[in-house]
Amino acid sequence: MSKPKMFEKPIGVKDYLPDAVKKLRHIEREALACMERWGYEQIITPTMEFYDTVGVASSTSDQKLYKLLNNRGTTLVLRSEMTAPIARVVSSLLKESSFPLRLSYHSNVFRSIEEEAGREAEFFQTGVELVGDSSAEADAEVVALAIASLKAQGVDRFKIAIGHVGFLNGLLGEALQDRKEEQELLKACLLGRDHVGYREQLGKLSLEEPVRRELESILRLRGGAEICEQAMQLHGGETAKDAINHLCETWEVLKAYDVCDHVLIDLTMIGDFSYYTGMTFEGYAADLGFPVVSGGRYDNLLSQFGRPAPATGFALKTTRILELLGAEDNVAEERTLIVYNTAGRKDALAEAQRLRGQGAAVVTERVESLDRELTAVVADKQAEVIGDADNGTGAATFSYKGLRYSELGVFLGVEGGGV
Repeated sequence: MSKPKMFEKPIGVKDYLPDAVKKLRHIEREALACMERWGYEQIITPTMEFYDTVGVASSTSDQKLYKLLNNRGTTLVLRSEMTAPIARVVSSLLKESSFPLRLSYHSNVFRSIEEEAGREAEFFQTGVELVGDSSAEADAEVVALAIASLKAQGVDRFKIAIGHVGFLNGLLGEALQDRKEEQELLKACLLGRDHVGYREQLGKLSLEEPVRRELESILRLRGGAEICEQAMQLHGGETAKDAINHLCETWEVLKAYDVCDHVLIDLTMIGDFSYYTGMTFEGYAADLGFPVVSGGRYDNLLSQFGRPAPATGFALKTTRILELLGAEDNVAEERTLIVYNTAGRKDALAEAQRLRGQGAAVVTERVESLDRELTAVVADKQAEVIGDADNGTGAATFSYKGLRYSELGVFLGVEGGGV
């Protein structure tokens, strides 16, 4: 195996340059601030966890986990998602805290990928977990908060599709009793949005024609509240009917939030983690083929850590939102450039400190001769003189590296000289 070149990176990871980082941090801050306004408190968990606890509970397949050994030979994993680590904290450090708990986070997560897949092995997520509330009100709250968080980050054109694991489990369990493997094949097609494959799998099964038509009809169950009424006509047993009733209640709460314009019911939805037990959802933005948010209910996960409790939540795909918005659409930033010579250094640096203390971003630049070198400094920084370099007040306005500088403090070559 050849040695990597010094500038190469592992497949699936990337460098973020200053403009992208500014946008990424802006997205993060806006989302967390929105979540805080809804009563969610931020939590930070370790990058590494024990494989035998969080690694196993995460429901990320072993092939997608990054594993490593510590100096005692114990297997660790890099966190592949945030729900299982937070479940661990809720069951340990927060075990005396009363429910419901509202927690938020922003973290990088890691999933091993196939090199040809073109996906990221390290990416960022911002999300929430609402622990200790099994109601439709709680599910509606996290969906409404996901919508509010996307809007806070600057995403305006998107749709949230909500479904329910219990509906598919009930419908397929009733139609394919004791045929677990065939149920899983059909679920795998729905998870991959492979509706053609789903129909093909149905065609291979020995089913009565009415049952086959009913199972195929779920592909058309996408829309508003009327979908719940149509689903109630199917023969899915009590499990499926309970799931639809829960979705109907959730929809009514979302109507009260006045967010149904962004929501549709999609009964082919099935969460990509096996720990989901109830309502699941995904959000898709216009012009982006990947989901920008996903979440759902996971009522059995916390019992693996010794504190059974219902829970629901979501994760925003922060890195994908950055791709959607574009790093070039950076948040407007104003800086002050102070140019000085040796005689004006003390006053120039003091002025820079004063402005920074007021929250301004200040760049300082020393030159030998203001008269001779000021133009060279401007040219070197690809700046454009908007006003006079010396208009009698020692101040001018510059555009610098694409950002407008509202002040250019030119410190003159005399003691005490300055703006």
